[in-house]
Amino acid sequence: MTRRGGKSGGTLGAGDSRRSTGRVRRRRAVRRTLLLAWLCLAPALARPALRLHPHKMPPGLKEVMSHLSQTAKGLQTLSADLEYTKVTVVVDDKSTQRGQLFYKKSKPPQVLIDFKEPDPKTILMRRNHAEIYLPKINQIQEYDLEKHSELVQQFLLLGFGTDAAELEKAYEVKLTGEEDIGGDTTSVLELTPRKDSVAAQLAKVQIWISEESWLPVQQKFTEPGGDYLLTRYSGVKVNRQLPSSTFEIEAAEGATRVKMR
Repeated sequence: MTRRGGKSGGTLGAGDSRRSTGRVRRRRAVRRTLLLAWLCLAPALARPALRLHPHKMPPGLKEVMSHLSQTAKGLQTLSADLEYTKVTVVVDDKSTQRGQLFYKKSKPPQVLIDFKEPDPKTILMRRNHAEIYLPKINQIQEYDLEKHSELVQQFLLLGFGTDAAELEKAYEVKLTGEEDIGGDTTSVLELTPRKDSVAAQLAKVQIWISEESWLPVQQKFTEPGGDYLLTRYSGVKVNRQLPSSTFEIEAAEGATRVKMR
């Protein structure tokens, strides 16, 4: 069983100001990661696809968006292996996490990301609430994303079941060409946020969409400073039954809950 607990500690003194500032920065970084995690749940996750015949004309933007809408409408559940690479350009730092993603279309949508390596952790998200389970310290951290609800809603427009018209209301969408990704011929979309509040967190999104399955095979989320997140998916299974227990955090006995600010 888990027990719920509050944040411990007394009032900070002047000598603790640096540590306090560091904690605030780390928590802001976690919230940014959670928002990006919503992003990586975009209409993503493609099955292996055959390359198009060379003589076939490339699709236009209208055709691509139509296929995206139709594919999203039929998607009810999804599971996939996830590779999540964060690149910090200035210091040339790259970190990669690998795990599994589970999605179920519902009100609200249910999403669980279970990272296996290098550091195990589980992220569960519903509406504007997120939980992160850290097995090394056996702790469940709770985050309220209500203050970022506009960003979350905008990012969800990149998610499952999104109508192309709604997507184009929130983003300027361009078709930049075709590329081969892992044996797939893909249409490459570039999305630029229309709202300044969203653009402050996300400069642009690039999505490589298989022209066979009409599901993205790769996504790149670029921040205003140039840092970016690259997501790739494999072993995708669509519309298979996922039990309700899939969207529950399996914490070890004695796990504590902490509300993060």
